[in-house]
Amino acid sequence: MLGLFSRTKKMQVQSAAEAKRSTARLSVLSNISLVVMKLAIGFAVGSLAIISEAAHSGIDLLAAIIAYISIKKANEPPDKDHTFGHGKFEDMSGFFEALLIFGAAVLIMYEAVMKLIHGEAALNEDLLGIGIAVMGISALINFFVSGRLMKVAKETESIALESDAWHLRTDVYTSLGIMAGLILIKLTGILILDQLFAFGVAMMIMHAAYELTVRSFGELTDHRLSDEEEARIKKILCDHATDFANFHALRTRRSGPDRFVDLHLVVAKDTTVEEAHDLADHLESDILLEFPRTSISIHVEPCSEACEDCSSLCRIERKQSE
Repeated sequence: MLGLFSRTKKMQVQSAAEAKRSTARLSVLSNISLVVMKLAIGFAVGSLAIISEAAHSGIDLLAAIIAYISIKKANEPPDKDHTFGHGKFEDMSGFFEALLIFGAAVLIMYEAVMKLIHGEAALNEDLLGIGIAVMGISALINFFVSGRLMKVAKETESIALESDAWHLRTDVYTSLGIMAGLILIKLTGILILDQLFAFGVAMMIMHAAYELTVRSFGELTDHRLSDEEEARIKKILCDHATDFANFHALRTRRSGPDRFVDLHLVVAKDTTVEEAHDLADHLESDILLEFPRTSISIHVEPCSEACEDCSSLCRIERKQSE
């Protein structure tokens, strides 16, 4: 039975890994096409706003490549030098992506300010319509790809894919903003709007980078699992309250797609080693059904006093009262 469970778990992990890799490849390919398209139209129109969006997509492309590499590395099995696996590579990718985005935002803001100061605002107004269409197409593509990325990220609990999805979702909003700006320029002829909208794009990019930095840094510092996840683990333990006396010292952490759980399980003094081992195996199996990529360590210790965790009393105390 345990062998069947182990094979099923392995197949689930492999299926999730392939889904993550194929989705990451989709992100890379879509970003390549968007960078080429935006750069070509941006320079043809002479629009800093469109070029800034091309730079944004270029950063997204680099982030997608980093995410793809980190996902492949994170799914490698533990080895001699990484006995707990390679999950941290996904967390590291998010942190590096945030630094790249900060750099792109600063560069766009600098260019926008310089053009405002020197009054460089020459646009090819004959091609504005094409620029507007490109921004609309970009928003649609990124909306579709980011939705796909977020869906797979939630299903496989991939931090790298979720970060990439948020990048592209930000691109949707900025592309729509640039499109609105170009429409206003076409209607009003106020060319300075190009620099102002480019600056606005940079501010949105900066905000996204800040949120990504906070999330990725939290994972790099071995932050515990969420309250909801820990509550689910405690519920699984409490479902077997009649089989043990108590549990305590529950600790959790996350490393990329991998979770780590350890706890102390208090059993009656008359419990045999075999019984305690079988109980620990059963609890591990139940936890793994909820969280497939989890490393679980259970320390068994004998009960010495009454306890009320999971609304159960120590079996020794119950025997003494009989």
